[in-house]
Amino acid sequence: MPALEQTAVIGVIGAGAMGAGIAQVAAQSGHPVRLYDNRDGAAQAGIDGVRRQLEKRVARGKMAQDEVEAIVGRMTPATTLAELADSRLVVEAIVENLEVKRGVFAELESLCDPDTLLASNTSSLSITSIAAGLERPERVAGLHFFNPAPVMKLVEVISGLATDAEVAETLHATAAAWGKVPVHASSTPGFIVNRVARPFYAEGLRLMQEGAATPATLDALLRQAGGFRMGPFELMDLIGHDVNYAVTRSVFDAYFGDTRFEPSLVQQALVEAGRLGRKSGQGFYDYRDRDGQHEGATPDFAPAVEAELPTLVAEGQLVAIAPLVVRAEAAGLEVVRRESISGEARLRLGGLTLALSDGRCAAERARDEGLEALVLFDLCLDYQSAGAIALAASPGVDAEAREQATALFQRLGLEVAWLTDTPGLVVLRTVAMLANEAADAVLQGVCSARDGDLAMQAGVNYPRGPLAWADALGLPFVHRTLTHLQQSYGEERYRTSFLLRRKALAEETFHD
Repeated sequence: MPALEQTAVIGVIGAGAMGAGIAQVAAQSGHPVRLYDNRDGAAQAGIDGVRRQLEKRVARGKMAQDEVEAIVGRMTPATTLAELADSRLVVEAIVENLEVKRGVFAELESLCDPDTLLASNTSSLSITSIAAGLERPERVAGLHFFNPAPVMKLVEVISGLATDAEVAETLHATAAAWGKVPVHASSTPGFIVNRVARPFYAEGLRLMQEGAATPATLDALLRQAGGFRMGPFELMDLIGHDVNYAVTRSVFDAYFGDTRFEPSLVQQALVEAGRLGRKSGQGFYDYRDRDGQHEGATPDFAPAVEAELPTLVAEGQLVAIAPLVVRAEAAGLEVVRRESISGEARLRLGGLTLALSDGRCAAERARDEGLEALVLFDLCLDYQSAGAIALAASPGVDAEAREQATALFQRLGLEVAWLTDTPGLVVLRTVAMLANEAADAVLQGVCSARDGDLAMQAGVNYPRGPLAWADALGLPFVHRTLTHLQQSYGEERYRTSFLLRRKALAEETFHD
């Protein structure tokens, strides 16, 4: 379906940060926009706020003043809902209250033409529920922008049970014409992003609660090894723990207490204490009197170690860790490749074995594979460019072997973080769980694999789509990692999505 014509009037209800931002996006794309808010003067204040933001761009040489005037000139404050009657599309961006939204849409239905598209920017409420009771629920869909709307690229186009496919396609095309990255999703709790992202926070919180590492160390590893823009603890502090915890509770409750979405007692305690993150001055980090910077953010990386290293032997199928071996060779280490040896990749330093984690703790894997001294290392987005890596040791690793492992990775230019012996370490565990949740979303018809990956990259800046990342690692390996995590904890939380399992057994991928 084609996008709405540039001449089509766009109505926006709610002149807060989201509503004004959506109005700005539409006006920047050439549409006449009518902005309504039931608070006296709020619509004009919203338009004035847009002007101020755009004029900051003028001051930085990013925009011309006449362009600002053109954009703002297309925005008109409305004093009543009736002034939106001739809109081709009305986007609601008001309080997250189902009954209030239902009332607004019922009034819009009585005012607007039958072919007017009605959309809600809700981030948590069911589009099906919002549209229920209307005479024409098929013209109602979700149009979920991310904050700040003028900056964030992703728009989730949400179809409720009654939403007409042509309505969803028109909104998808319109969002694309507005310079956004639209994805289709069905109206299920959390849609795509707020559902699939839950493990990013949950696994970090569990690792911290179990004493695997400090928040600062875990954050640094997910940034420097995993390639994520922010770690989970600094991101939760930025979002606000009240908001992040509420979303987790909402998804958990909506899925009838599914343990995959179980909230954290650690985060609940922060909310109860009023330590909401940056906005309150304290969260996992302390921001008081520090101009928005936090205290106590030093990762627990190992100090520099000088140790004589024996020849590094790389054996087995080296595909997953080949860049790490190349990095060792580039660092001038003596490396012997024995790729003719069957089995998974291993590195050997004398009597010490080093291997990529597979979801088992080092103690269990050393016992299973008959190894005396085993060090497991974590997944990295790119072993050639990573800046840090997590390690864990089996009980048979003595102080000398630990120093050798530390020295090896430091010689490669990597910061080394020793974790307590925990299944899946940090990056591998997080990526496997993100891929698992994305796979379940695809299985349940929430989105396509393409849109699931696109949403996580455009909506929360993940370095790679979770399913594309799982494809690159090999679905059998991801399946095995998840199986080991579930065996370690004995919890349904780590159960493998049937779709991921099926594709792993069939040696298929999510993307061709």
